[in-house]
Amino acid sequence: MSNNLKNGNETDLKRRDVLKGLATVPVLGLFLINLWKKMRRDALKKANLLSDLVQEKSPPSVISGLSDTRHLNLGIIGYGGRGSHLVRGAGFATKQWTDIVSENARKNKLDKQFKTFMTQEDLNCSLIGVCDLFDVRADQGIDASKNEVRPGGKPKNSAIRYHHYTELLANKDIDAVIVATPDHWHSRITIDAAKAGKHVYCEKGLTRTFDEAVDVYDTVKQTGITFQLGHQNRQVEANDKAKEIIDQGLLGPINLVELTTNRNSPWGAWVWGIHPEGNAKTIDWETYQEPSPNKIPFGEEALRRFFRWRCWYDYGTGLSGDLLSHDFDTINQIMGMGIPKYASSTGGVYFYKDGRDVPDVWNATFEYPDKDLTILYSATLSSNDSRGNRIMGHDATMLMGGQSGGGSIHGFTVSADSGSTQYKERLESGIINQRYPIYTYTAGSKQIDGVTSATARYFANKGLLYTYREGKRVDPTHLHIKDWLDSIRSNSQPKCNIEVAFHEAVACHMATESYLTGRRIEWDPVNRKLI
Repeated sequence: MSNNLKNGNETDLKRRDVLKGLATVPVLGLFLINLWKKMRRDALKKANLLSDLVQEKSPPSVISGLSDTRHLNLGIIGYGGRGSHLVRGAGFATKQWTDIVSENARKNKLDKQFKTFMTQEDLNCSLIGVCDLFDVRADQGIDASKNEVRPGGKPKNSAIRYHHYTELLANKDIDAVIVATPDHWHSRITIDAAKAGKHVYCEKGLTRTFDEAVDVYDTVKQTGITFQLGHQNRQVEANDKAKEIIDQGLLGPINLVELTTNRNSPWGAWVWGIHPEGNAKTIDWETYQEPSPNKIPFGEEALRRFFRWRCWYDYGTGLSGDLLSHDFDTINQIMGMGIPKYASSTGGVYFYKDGRDVPDVWNATFEYPDKDLTILYSATLSSNDSRGNRIMGHDATMLMGGQSGGGSIHGFTVSADSGSTQYKERLESGIINQRYPIYTYTAGSKQIDGVTSATARYFANKGLLYTYREGKRVDPTHLHIKDWLDSIRSNSQPKCNIEVAFHEAVACHMATESYLTGRRIEWDPVNRKLI
């Protein structure tokens, strides 16, 4: 008799002995027997039972040790909202920011932003160059480079302000640059930086146009620099776990994926504030609009376009490059489906009648005939009804993010399908109860975080504000900058390298082109063309 069978029989005997003993106590015994049976039944149903199938892996460690091997000098080109966050990920924040978040933490113990910043790894780098076409932001970047309130203490060096990015690239002491300008500058700066031998971290979306994406890809490959695209979702713990489950086939064949974006605030629709100090003297408007296909004179309209640039195709791609790109890259990270064969999109400006030309309601369809897969994307900027992202397999569906339907922040649920082949016997026997998920994953800390604004909750729901490593809350932007710097030091490829960046760029541009032309777009991989 095997040990497993022997142990199982011994357990059954003990269980029968317990039940017989309880049965000798007439009323109480019957009650306890029924209660025990119910608790055991409920526990089985709620534990439900992918846990015995999932091959668990530990998330990557936060500490790699590579930061000790070589000091790197960084430059930032575009120190706006996202640029300042990327610089914080590298370990540098303005005094005003550290003063505000430290005071917030003092007033509210649930607010972890200051602690998260101060406990992140010192990445052994210096910020020595800042370039921004708005004087106020350039000054903020200089201030961040000097602030001693940071992981690692007093900075080794401080930054010089450059008025044009080419001047910054000419500084031979700068090893790598972070490009966080509006999208219409991404290709030109990235190509020039690569040719100057600088490693590049570029914010998403990769470029404003498809042709620019091809040029960036070719230049990065030719120069051999270390390139990282700004999809910090590549560092999110929940995505790694989701990939494990799908790689193990626990969802069965996957034929349909639904991706969604919901926002309902002016900020979420890119109606960002116009800085009171923004004027013709503090903003280099002519340089700003140089790569734009349509030029306008400086004035009130120019200020709106400078501070709310995502609302116009002259400078970006709206929902495609800003929001779809995150979700597409997340699914590409999890499923590895690459560039679609066909893309179609529809939508319009239905709510924000403010002169923008990018849609505020938008839908896109991506088709992969060779994979028997369709991906649907649906977005609105006038509703907060969070729907989550669904990966629908023959045997189970994975719901990621979103509160409606049972999803959870920083995690996902897996629910069995009533028509499943893989789980048929478990469904018929009642081991799997469809009222409960068969697997639930919630990352990291059990603490409730002090995330209060609708915008912050949106990003938290997508896993873009923070993740967890070894139970410690970490900013995924910090992990993504660290991944890039570690890859420079080890001459390896970061998680969102130029290959997967190109997947994102082509897919998003296919959808944008479909919207602008009103027709289905096909990808020609041999000639690298959209047809």
